[in-house]
Amino acid sequence: MMQHFHAIIWIDHHQAKVFRFNASDVDRDVIRPHDPTVHLHHKANTIGSGHAPVDKDYLRRITESVSGAGAIMIVGPANAKTELAAQIAAHAPSLSARVSTVEAADHPSDGELVALARKFFRANDRMKTPG
Repeated sequence: MMQHFHAIIWIDHHQAKVFRFNASDVDRDVIRPHDPTVHLHHKANTIGSGHAPVDKDYLRRITESVSGAGAIMIVGPANAKTELAAQIAAHAPSLSARVSTVEAADHPSDGELVALARKFFRANDRMKTPG
């Protein structure tokens, strides 16, 4: 497997699509929780928030999959993206420094995700280049 500097993670509570890429090559992995959550509804006069607990093992495996990346973009439709960013900040602070952005994204195709990331990192890398 070729080493890539950039990575984008699209995540929800059912799967994470991880793309590591450069200008000409893309590696893709799909990571799924061992016990996917079902959609819970909160009912009045019941105890609890109606939210499933955070699957820390799922988030840990995603974090490990991008441990070699130099710049990371995290996107997704709901709060799983912020849960992942918090997990990385708490358990991999050096990797957290490499998270460039956390943004909302509904359900784009794989090609749309890679195009979004390449566009973001082209602009972001240009802004960081001295000169």
